[in-house]
Amino acid sequence: MLNFIKRKYTSLVSDTRFSEIFTGSVWALSAQMLATGLGLISSILIARFYGAEVLGIVAVINSFLILATIFTVLGTDISILRLIPEHIAKYSLTSAFKVYRKVQYMVIGISLAASALFFWGANIIADQVFSKPHLSYYFALASVFVIFKSLMLFNTQAVRGLRLVRMFAFMLVLPQSFNLLFLIAIGFFWPDKEVPVYALLSGFAMTGIAGWLIMKYAFKKKLHPDDSVQHVPTWDILRISLPMLLTATMAFIIGQTGVIMIGMFRSETELGYYAVAVKLSALTTFVLQAVNSMAGPKFSELFHSDKIDDLFQVAKKSAKLIFWATTPIFIVFLVLGKPILSIVFGREFGVVYPALVFLVMGQFVNTIAGSTGMFMNMTGNQSVYRNIMIIAAALNITLNMFLIPDLGFNGAAIAAMISLCFWNIVTLLYIKLKYNKTPGYFPLYAHHFSLEIFHLRKKRN
Repeated sequence: MLNFIKRKYTSLVSDTRFSEIFTGSVWALSAQMLATGLGLISSILIARFYGAEVLGIVAVINSFLILATIFTVLGTDISILRLIPEHIAKYSLTSAFKVYRKVQYMVIGISLAASALFFWGANIIADQVFSKPHLSYYFALASVFVIFKSLMLFNTQAVRGLRLVRMFAFMLVLPQSFNLLFLIAIGFFWPDKEVPVYALLSGFAMTGIAGWLIMKYAFKKKLHPDDSVQHVPTWDILRISLPMLLTATMAFIIGQTGVIMIGMFRSETELGYYAVAVKLSALTTFVLQAVNSMAGPKFSELFHSDKIDDLFQVAKKSAKLIFWATTPIFIVFLVLGKPILSIVFGREFGVVYPALVFLVMGQFVNTIAGSTGMFMNMTGNQSVYRNIMIIAAALNITLNMFLIPDLGFNGAAIAAMISLCFWNIVTLLYIKLKYNKTPGYFPLYAHHFSLEIFHLRKKRN
């Protein structure tokens, strides 16, 4: 068994086209696993000591901040991945720093304006959007922290743009680490139901400040006054970033509409149950997220070098790594999901097991498809991908509106499963029609294809 694992590891690392993705993914995956584990510990503590209702409030505030920062970051957390390496390669590190600082100041300005708007509209958000006027205080408080969450998102990706893989992994763990630390520390001295919200917001604030300091130090120790600098107009930055914004918005809708609509139509307790199912199902995606965090630049490099065959081989290997790393997690949740929910979170949380199964099934299709979204964005197909995501998001909203009033969190899970399957299957079909290949990994098909290759070679010999 050890020899088999060793051979597989050697095969992955020896492939120069894939080794950079693999080694970077190991760091990112380790960080994702640690961050997810810390997040689950926080959820367990909140569920045990504060109850499902408070867990639901935390989920609503977190969803609000995710939505708010999509529009304050404006897709620059993705475009900075292109701008920093491009300026380092074409001009200088100083040029990359100038464009980074310009984009960061733009994000800060937009965030401050949005924070003021959300603060004064907190009552409207709580009353008119969520029909829960008693949450207006939490929305007003969260609006103050929009700037920190925006800086956290932007600087986490900027660190990756500098290819600081270990520091990127460190940044991934920071929010959950600070959240858990503040949850325990504040809760010990001040046991109040508002503590989990304070801990969440404090974690974002500390990570946002830390990211700014890390980037400042990483740049300034290498800058030279005689470096050539290429100034980039603000409109050019927006022209690159805005399409990414729309795609990120659609991804948010698919991922968070269920949480928001349960908050609108059902109780905080039911929302707390669903939030736990979403968190557990997210365990099946951290391998995909880790590989995606490293695969994007490689996909772009191979595509723009006209190495299409190499591109699909790397994409297939990425999908294969994702599949075999996550399949055991799927099986565990399908077989032991109900006992895990009851033992870890409390007996009452067992009612959300059917929703967990639906969410896990949707993520299984997402895993088989591989890095479809990253593939589309890095190969000039971002407009098509945007359109697919818009349709998937509209489908998700429609299904949630019809299913949640009657089925509650089970309806939200069914809607999420269907929209995930639609988005991935349609994207795979588009790639297949355009290139006659797909980046997905289908084990039975792959085995059959390998047998055909073996028989053809045997005939030739």
